[in-house]
Amino acid sequence: MRTALVIGTGLIGTSAALALSQRGVTVHLADHDPEQAHTAAALGAGTDEAPDGPVDVAIVAAPPAHVADVLADAMRRGVARGYLDVASVKGGPRRELEARGLDLTAYLGTHPMSGREKSGPLAATGDLFEGRPWVLTPTRDTDTEVLNLALELVSHCRAVPVVMDADAHDRAVALVSHMPHLVSSLVAARLEHAEEAAVRLCGQGIRDVTRIAASDPGMWIDILSANPGPVADLLGDVAADLEETVRALRALQSSDEDKRRDGTTGIEDVLRRGNAGQVRVPGKHGSAPRVYETVAVLIDDQPGQLARIFADAGRAGVNIEDVRIEHATGQQAGLVQLMVEPKAAAVLSAALRERGWAIRQ
Repeated sequence: MRTALVIGTGLIGTSAALALSQRGVTVHLADHDPEQAHTAAALGAGTDEAPDGPVDVAIVAAPPAHVADVLADAMRRGVARGYLDVASVKGGPRRELEARGLDLTAYLGTHPMSGREKSGPLAATGDLFEGRPWVLTPTRDTDTEVLNLALELVSHCRAVPVVMDADAHDRAVALVSHMPHLVSSLVAARLEHAEEAAVRLCGQGIRDVTRIAASDPGMWIDILSANPGPVADLLGDVAADLEETVRALRALQSSDEDKRRDGTTGIEDVLRRGNAGQVRVPGKHGSAPRVYETVAVLIDDQPGQLARIFADAGRAGVNIEDVRIEHATGQQAGLVQLMVEPKAAAVLSAALRERGWAIRQ
């Protein structure tokens, strides 16, 4: 791959363009909003000038509802040897292209499983996809050269290729991305008109649950409109679970001992099923999740504090496996939770105390 055309310079398109440009590929940028393409070019993602002739690969980074139109136009103009898209839904766009009678041997649908709550070229970064799964959905008709171009794109972006059927992909992302986003939004919506005294009690748990609810509604309307069936099926299952949970909680209010016992059993069931599902979420490097010990350190909200902690952990020979920060309400301080291997927890705690850090149990 020596040349590429990225059509759509939002977060994903610009991030891919940055990664390719950093690896020596000549990238041309196009967008329905020329100013957005110009911004991406100014960030170093490529040039917003049109290519002189066909490029090696065209990467369509348009919303799912517009992918088929943009791809069809690019194919008819012959702008590239191979055509990829990076939309979050795969089955629908391909069926739309098939219905138009286009030759799809030069096309391959892909989906990088990475993103941010922010959108647009200014949110882009060349390492956005590093270490993340990147789904490829080739068919028996896909040209080998196009598959190789897709694999080269994934390699340049330092992502991990995952080959799936298009419809299986759509069901999977409904489960792990689209449905959770709506659930996050539903939880966050409960806060909109809540009393200020209640909102001030928000801790890390509610922040974790509602983080993705900060995403752009317009973008998510496009995504959900392209994959409504699988998402609706999953939400229907969640709704049934919620009804059972509400009944169990109401039973706990009863004066009847048998009803309270049934309520306890119902709540325990949903919590245990939650435990069983959570442990299946891949952990570090995509492996099975591991159990770490947490060393909690109180820090002031000042520049360089985190760097000092990590440096002190390094001097103690301890690798930080994960980190979380819980901000203290109304104070210029926070609690940094350092996740480490169980055998390293005591070593790290002792080393940090020796260097003056305030350890919290």
